[in-house]
Amino acid sequence: MPEYQFLNTKQFLKREERFLKKHPDIIPQYEKTIQLLGKDPYHPSLRLHKLKGHLQAYHTVSINMKYRITIEFIIQDKMIIPVMIGSHDEAYR
Repeated sequence: MPEYQFLNTKQFLKREERFLKKHPDIIPQYEKTIQLLGKDPYHPSLRLHKLKGHLQAYHTVSINMKYRITIEFIIQDKMIIPVMIGSHDEAYR
């Protein structure tokens, strides 16, 4: 059972659907990343880190070396709100 809860917005679900349709080969890695994120967002393989600049309110985790998920990570409420999914450049817009 995940220790962290996900709050998926309509906007993220649309982005997720488009991303996974465009990259079906990533689905197993994506599912593993989401599962691990819900259990332990600090797991080293996720490479969780806080962003800087105009995205300083967010964190990011890696699906693999090419693709990222940008998240709003609210530690005190154990809440994860996915914001963006995509390549390194797409996720950091």
